Amino acid sequence: MDFAQARDQMVESQVRTNDVTDPRILGAMRTLPRERFAPPAKRGLAYGDMELEVAPGRVLMRPRDLAKLIHALGAKSHERGLEIAGATGYGAAVLAACCKEVVAHDPDPELSFAARAALEACGIANVQTVCTTAAHGWADAAPYDLIMLNGSAEIVPDAWLDQLAPGGRLGVIVRQGPAGSARIYTKTGETIAFRVAFDAAPPVAPGLAQAPAFAF
Repeated sequence: MDFAQARDQMVESQVRTNDVTDPRILGAMRTLPRERFAPPAKRGLAYGDMELEVAPGRVLMRPRDLAKLIHALGAKSHERGLEIAGATGYGAAVLAACCKEVVAHDPDPELSFAARAALEACGIANVQTVCTTAAHGWADAAPYDLIMLNGSAEIVPDAWLDQLAPGGRLGVIVRQGPAGSARIYTKTGETIAFRVAFDAAPPVAPGLAQAPAFAF
């Protein structure tokens, strides 16, 4: 398979056509070998217009959804970011092309190790990998200018909002039943507000499902 050609086709048919115009995002997705972030058996699917399963129940977001989320966050070159539940780290790698440094988080130690290996193989030096519960974020390196979730959530933990710097933004796809929408939360002083950026419904990330309601 010609992966370079597949990358170009992904950008032209899935990303640019969905109003992503930031040259940093387009350049990163055109050059980063997404197949390096996939298990060997799934590398032929790395550039498809779909979520890419990298472990049982764990995926990388569709290229279109990832690109639109980073674009909506409006990353600046001096800012610091956190990707939550990033699995093998592809989203963190794209985000790292748009800002100063990124923390790549995942609750699964094996996926966190895989992310570190893939990032090192791609020569990406401004990403640190960490492992802890998704809902906790990563307070050790907070505050962040940008936080994003790989996947979706039925709940938005307060810890993520607490870890935002003044003026910081959180990008998270919130699932409500089968439907979902990407929300961009902005922190201004003690106030948190959000806007809806686009519709998407990737799988719910681990530990971020709504607790079932008790019924008599």
